[in-house]
Amino acid sequence: MTDSKFPVSKSDEEWQRELSPEQYRILRQHGTERPGSSALNDEQRRGGYICAGCGAELFDSGTKFNAHCGWPSFDKAKQGAVATVEDRSHGMVREEVLCAKCGGHLGHVFEDGPTDTGLRYCMNGAALNFEPEQK
Repeated sequence: MTDSKFPVSKSDEEWQRELSPEQYRILRQHGTERPGSSALNDEQRRGGYICAGCGAELFDSGTKFNAHCGWPSFDKAKQGAVATVEDRSHGMVREEVLCAKCGGHLGHVFEDGPTDTGLRYCMNGAALNFEPEQK
């Protein structure tokens, strides 16, 4: 089965072949990684964060901040890079963040960020890859 609502559409079998089990669980099954488990929490270099599923550019390192929540956090996504949908799971209402290119689950966005955007994109590190800035 494919999800044709997004520009990158693959069968479930294709996603399973291309992603690690953890990436598949998070990106395609809307999972969440354990807080503090991602090496991207400590990433300080300049560069960009891309979707681990399709390679779409999602966040610049300049928008990353330490929210002390256990997941990589950003105050702004690249223009048109993400989509949001209401998530009523786990007995609460949240805004789920999806990659606008492949529909992969990235995490959630909250309106408690510390910058002028007021946003905190709380992302699963396994859903992201980091590309260091080229000098």
